[in-house]
Amino acid sequence: MDRHAIDGLGIPGLELMHRAGTATFAALRRRWPDAKTLSVVCGPGNNGGDGYVIARLALAAGFDVRAYPVGPLERLRGDAAAAFAEYRDAEGPVLNFIPPGFEGAEILVDALLGTGLDRDVAGEYAAVIEAINDFPGGVVAVDIPSGLNADTGAVMGNAVHADLTVSFIGLKQGLFTGAGPAHCGEIVFDDLDTPPEVRLEQTPSSRLLRSGDFALPPRRRDAHKGQCGHVLVIGGECGYSGAARMAGEAAARIGAGLVSIATRAAHAALINLGRPELMAHGVESTEQLQPLLQRASVLAVGPGLGCSDWAKTLFDAAIASGKPLVVDADALNLLAEHPRSSDHWLLTPHPGEAARLLGLSAAEIQRDRFAAVTALQRRYGGIAVLKGAGTLIAGPAGVPHVARWGNPGMASGGMGDVLTGVIAGLLAQHLPPFEAACLGVRIHGQAGDLAASAGERGLLAGDVIEALRTCVNR
Repeated sequence: MDRHAIDGLGIPGLELMHRAGTATFAALRRRWPDAKTLSVVCGPGNNGGDGYVIARLALAAGFDVRAYPVGPLERLRGDAAAAFAEYRDAEGPVLNFIPPGFEGAEILVDALLGTGLDRDVAGEYAAVIEAINDFPGGVVAVDIPSGLNADTGAVMGNAVHADLTVSFIGLKQGLFTGAGPAHCGEIVFDDLDTPPEVRLEQTPSSRLLRSGDFALPPRRRDAHKGQCGHVLVIGGECGYSGAARMAGEAAARIGAGLVSIATRAAHAALINLGRPELMAHGVESTEQLQPLLQRASVLAVGPGLGCSDWAKTLFDAAIASGKPLVVDADALNLLAEHPRSSDHWLLTPHPGEAARLLGLSAAEIQRDRFAAVTALQRRYGGIAVLKGAGTLIAGPAGVPHVARWGNPGMASGGMGDVLTGVIAGLLAQHLPPFEAACLGVRIHGQAGDLAASAGERGLLAGDVIEALRTCVNR
């Protein structure tokens, strides 16, 4: 897109660099309106050129400024060299070493490396990134935090932890998943006044979910529970009844007309205490499961299911029913043991489960989450939802979608069971599978953010369930 703007539309590269620097300087002043000292770490490429523009603008605004080139200045070429010359002509200070603490500046600008990084950071660059991460003030990343892979969100050896990232022309998908959210801080986007055709002519490799994407239609005034679907949750091995209970309650809170739970007979009479709307059934055989399968419109299989013979029997019966399935937790582990493909299910693995499904390690999954979710969908069919920071959703058509909602407080037991129930409840209300997955991930994350308004630490899955009703009715 950058090249099209320059070569196709005739916008000079130096002009785009000026716009990028102006956008970043404006964003950092909004974030830290009282700051008056600024240091800029500049690499030898165009990202460094953006940094010199920021330094020059800060100098003109009365800031105490320092620029720290990394690598020989003789390596600067083209627009980056021109931006440095403008800063030098403005008598901007340049230091050829990195002092401890960057001389006590209030803001540090990371203009070291851009989006083209294709190998791990090492040597001098790794040391500079370490120094940036030790800086106690505010850190601004230009376009992308140095060391973060723009395509995957993986850390390339080491990466800057920014408080603010200002990204230009097109959003980079690596900002939003994997390690991206932990390294980017607040993300500000600026299209640098490039015309829409710069973006429209390109084929995106993923799509960022937005609040207005997908929705449940309003209910008719004469609606009844039979029109709102019947979710059957299959799970809750002895000792794990809570997982099935949470999935069932989440399905009810998202609007399913009826919710049943097929679980171990030992605790069937107890699982709905405090939530009598859930219909619990003790099921020890496929014969006992069959009537429940016939009445259900959507199945949620896996929460607390275990991997016993009982679990395998119920999972096989659920698949044989031909009903739409949301497959999670232990059902995913059973699927990994005996892989098969179906167009009728939605798989919701976390990275560890995805690793077992694909025969990889969790680290390999996290190294390229977009490739992983695409591989899951192609191998197993249906819809794949790869959970984690920046949850990804992939269907048989189009590009993966990435979600921005959710918070670290949701890293606790039961959150995945809640998501399973949410997606199943949306399917029961007749949303197409891909829409149900995307909307479910969004509402689940928004409910987590609402529940975390009292603080992230100590957030429970039950707190998210309580917030679902508010979020689904927005």
